[in-house]
Amino acid sequence: MEPQQNCPFCRIQAQEERSRSVYEDEWVVAFEDIHPQAPLHILIIPKRHVENLLGLEEEDVLLAGRMLLVASRIARERKVDRTGFRLVVNCNRDGGQTVGHLHLHLLGGRRMSWPPG
Repeated sequence: MEPQQNCPFCRIQAQEERSRSVYEDEWVVAFEDIHPQAPLHILIIPKRHVENLLGLEEEDVLLAGRMLLVASRIARERKVDRTGFRLVVNCNRDGGQTVGHLHLHLLGGRRMSWPPG
């Protein structure tokens, strides 16, 4: 899907909006969340606009895997791999999704409670 002008994450990946970038490759961009819910709160997004997890197709298996590998890499770089971290994907309004662009939350740096939210 083409970038959406009204999507803040499309504007971030196109460098039309500022962010604190953490990682970028040909598939994904990762940046610090502007409203962090943990000492480490990184968002990992596909460069291609995908509305949410339900928008992924069979041909997106490499993209989905890439997002997980990038999360793992950042967790190691930020040293939360030793103590633990959480990955979250919210889907649609009742699932807590507030931006209509698929994104993976990498949360760490504190003990996570269960059940979440």
